[in-house]
Amino acid sequence: PHREVSAQPHLLAPKTDNMFRLVVAIAALLASAQAFTVAPRRAHMSMSVDRRGAVAKAFGALAVPAAVLSSGTAANAVIDYANVAYLGGGDKIDVNNANVRVYQKLKGMYPNAAGKIVSHGPYKSVSDVYSIPGLTEAEKSVIKANESKLVALEPATEYAIDRINNGLYR
Repeated sequence: PHREVSAQPHLLAPKTDNMFRLVVAIAALLASAQAFTVAPRRAHMSMSVDRRGAVAKAFGALAVPAAVLSSGTAANAVIDYANVAYLGGGDKIDVNNANVRVYQKLKGMYPNAAGKIVSHGPYKSVSDVYSIPGLTEAEKSVIKANESKLVALEPATEYAIDRINNGLYR
C-alpha cells in the first residue's frame, strides 16, 4: 500500500522562517564581533588601507542593524499619547509634561516663570507650583492669573527630556 504525501508549504513556512532568522542573527553576531576587533600592530607604519579588512568591518557594522530589522518583532512604543492636547495643542497646559516654549501662549509666563516650572517638579497639583524655590512675587501673580489654564497630569517619561529644550530654535 502506497500512501501519497501532499506537500503543504504553509506548514513548513514558520519553521524555515524561524531558521532563517536564527541564521541571520548568528551571522550578524559573528560579523559584528569582527568589526570591533583590534588590528594587530605592524612593525612599520603604512598609510595604505587594507581593502578586505575595511569591507569586512563595514559589513560587520551593518550586520547588527540588518539582523534587528529582519527579526520581524514588533516594537513596543506608545504611538499616541492620550494627553497630547495638554502639551500645547489645547486650552490647558500640563505642568508636568509640557515644554517650556508652550508657556509662550500665556501672557507673562515665558521665559522666567515657565523656566522655573519646567525645571522643578513633578507636581501633584497645580498649587504645588507656588512652592518652587526662588519664585518671585511677580512670577507667583503671573501664575495665579493663568492658573485656570494649567493642569497637573501624571508625568510621562517620554516627555521629561524635552521639557526644557525640545531642539526647536526658531
